[in-house]
Amino acid sequence: MHGDDLTRVPTRTRALLQQWVDEFVGLNAHPLVDISVAVQDGVDGRDTGLVIVQLGNGGADMHMQPRSLDSVEWEVTLTSRPGDLTLSPFQMSALGAQVAVAGNLCAFLQFKSLEWDRMSGMHD
Repeated sequence: MHGDDLTRVPTRTRALLQQWVDEFVGLNAHPLVDISVAVQDGVDGRDTGLVIVQLGNGGADMHMQPRSLDSVEWEVTLTSRPGDLTLSPFQMSALGAQVAVAGNLCAFLQFKSLEWDRMSGMHD
């Protein structure tokens, strides 16, 4: 990207991502899923934000972000665990529900990004 192109990129700031996360949590609260938005410096020091999801029951943490600076497609990275995790059937079901919440959050953020970018005139 050239310098002029960077000014046209619809930036999803930490504050904007926090708004979206707050909206999602208001509709889909889950007691064992902790969602936060961290500061992340993007290209040229831009505030791009990084969504972090911490799963209860000792599950892996994950972070979510657009695939690239101007992409409306989001991706999830699961962090590695230091060791094995042994769960009861009920704990496994709870972990599955938490992962489903995280998947729904990522889809929600992708939808909000597309909507935001369309409003900015950046994507059709």
